Amino acid sequence: MIFLKLFYKIPFLQCSMCRAVLETGADAETAKSLNDGIVYLMIVPYLLIGIIGYIVYKQLTKN
Repeated sequence: MIFLKLFYKIPFLQCSMCRAVLETGADAETAKSLNDGIVYLMIVPYLLIGIIGYIVYKQLTKN
């Protein structure tokens, strides 16, 4: 629950280059697509680290 409260705004953040592109006159659909892409790119590494961590944990606790 605390994790969700601390990081609930992350999907709405943008890098400065992305923000500059959107401020040049892109429409709302382009902005939404760009934000979705940023979230997708952010989630993949965390999923991989979580899966690897789970596998390592299972191997270490396997006695």
